[in-house]
Amino acid sequence: MSRIDYYDDPAAPKANSVVPSVTAVVRDADRRLLLIHKTDNDLWALPGGGHDIGESIADTVVREVEEETGITVAVDNVSGLYTDPRHVMAYDDGEVRQQFSICFRAHPTGGSLRTSDESKEVRWVAPADLDSLDIHPSMRLRITHGLDDSRPTPYIG
Repeated sequence: MSRIDYYDDPAAPKANSVVPSVTAVVRDADRRLLLIHKTDNDLWALPGGGHDIGESIADTVVREVEEETGITVAVDNVSGLYTDPRHVMAYDDGEVRQQFSICFRAHPTGGSLRTSDESKEVRWVAPADLDSLDIHPSMRLRITHGLDDSRPTPYIG
């Protein structure tokens, strides 16, 4: 399934759904960031995905990171809540989803890098190398907040 992200675009289609989802800022011992090159929109992003019935939100983080990257994680804390109605994602099945994402900080506990149906490339990226990657502005905001260890409280917006 393909996806087009719209941000602050007056020509964007109107949202017809909201799905709680998660993303995870995962850093290794060298402080590199775990990123995936997504298959649905061809952009680089934090691993994450939709919350399923019957699981805690922390379980969602662990499951999604492992599914998309092969890395197992433990959740540390929340870095932000992202619900900007100006960011919608249009899927080729007609769903137009308003952003609703909780971004967590987590640390790796095992596993090894691998791709999935949702990730055509997975890698650890040094923060200094982020500018060379094609990353959506809303994802860059999550990354910026997640890497800022001095933030006393989660971002809410």
